[in-house]
Amino acid sequence: MSATDQTLKTPLHALHLELGARMVPFAGYEMPLHYTGILAEHRHCREAAALFDVSHMGQLRLVGPDAATALESLVPVDVVDLPVGKQRYAFFTNANGGILDDLMVTRRENDLFLVVNAACKAADLSHLTTHIGHRCSIQPLPDQALLALQGPQAVTALSRLEPSVARLTFMSGSFFELAGAVCFVTRSGYTGEDGFEISVPATQAEALARALLAQPEVKPAGLGARDTLRLEAGLCLYGHDIDANTTPVEAGLTWAIQKVRRAGGARAGGYPGATVIDTHLANGTMNKRVGLVGLERAPVREGTKLVDGQGHTLGRVTSGTTGPSLNQPIAMAYLAVNHAAPGSIVYALVREKQLPMRVTAMPFVPHRYHRG
Repeated sequence: MSATDQTLKTPLHALHLELGARMVPFAGYEMPLHYTGILAEHRHCREAAALFDVSHMGQLRLVGPDAATALESLVPVDVVDLPVGKQRYAFFTNANGGILDDLMVTRRENDLFLVVNAACKAADLSHLTTHIGHRCSIQPLPDQALLALQGPQAVTALSRLEPSVARLTFMSGSFFELAGAVCFVTRSGYTGEDGFEISVPATQAEALARALLAQPEVKPAGLGARDTLRLEAGLCLYGHDIDANTTPVEAGLTWAIQKVRRAGGARAGGYPGATVIDTHLANGTMNKRVGLVGLERAPVREGTKLVDGQGHTLGRVTSGTTGPSLNQPIAMAYLAVNHAAPGSIVYALVREKQLPMRVTAMPFVPHRYHRG
């Protein structure tokens, strides 16, 4: 059997082939890596609007009066107080405070709408069913596709299909009719740019994609540009920059843990690993996620060891590339905290050479979310 026979296909597969995409296996799916080239697609997203197929992601809904309280027993995030139409970043944790997956949660009128990572969706469904399946109804949405329209002109393009989408602000969502399909749209994304994620019935996904691609601002973009964009934006990729062995505090994600869920808060704890995470919040950690900018031209890739001037190991790179918007090497890494201050110099071991890199604040490229 070929790789194509074994991998799943999204509802837009035929359209990707028609558009000349280079297809690659990713998280069990055959997905477009690029159409015209990663660099061109990256720049088009930063300058205009790019359309990504993210239908490999998992979509599901939690239904029932106890759904928000139940979900809070699995995440260190305030779900109970989330208003209707608002979205929040969250993560499932394990007993050691490690991150099982990160996800987006939106409260809708009659449910909680969750989007989880493709590689984790089966495990996440099992996790939810096992732990809170008796408290609320957990309904996967395999018949929904997911499109991401990202970039400063995304709102211009999408507004031609439905002008009222422009009223959404960052991390909010609502239902709209787009190209004849009833869609759930959030103003959010994974590029650092303004943009939208659109949950659309799979049977109507291609018609919507074609309607969006017909707009003069919009071009298709693949996984390659999605990765360089999110890295410039300082956003974590699950399984690389965060995993079951990293806590949210080590990962620099403490902004996502609201005060009400921390020690002393009204609904503190009660989720897996709460004691570990509260201890990390109080006392700090030995290692932390940082941004690095290369001082030489060579890119530094995932897995590269980082050392100090004497060759002592300090950490490792978790994501790395040459940032197309910056035209210089950038990376995310975990470093010992005593070397993690902005401005510190560390060295990446690349083919027996020590390449200097400077610790820098993230994002590497400023976010341009529409906060209203």
